[in-house]
Amino acid sequence: MARDPVLDALDDLERSLEGNITTSRAAIERIGELRDLRLTGVSYRDLADKLGRPMVVETISANIERLRSSGAALRRAHARALHDEGLTMEQIAELFGVTRQRISAILRVPRT
Repeated sequence: MARDPVLDALDDLERSLEGNITTSRAAIERIGELRDLRLTGVSYRDLADKLGRPMVVETISANIERLRSSGAALRRAHARALHDEGLTMEQIAELFGVTRQRISAILRVPRT
């Protein structure tokens, strides 16, 4: 069977989501530590020194970027597959909830 870019993108998205689950659990633990220390009167400056990196905001940013990247790859692969199967840009736009111009831009990105 030929390579399926949509399935490849789904696999990548699944890995991203699994990674986000792991890092989200760590962030939740860190939030508990921060809360507990702050409630004992530790300053935010001392919290940063005591707990170091990764900070919660850093973890959240990494999770968002991971999803943005893998989501964009899935959107491109899926749009191309639909277009290759005969759907118009207007039809794909309707399915994706975006404009036809956005689908046109997605389809212009070179295949990898």
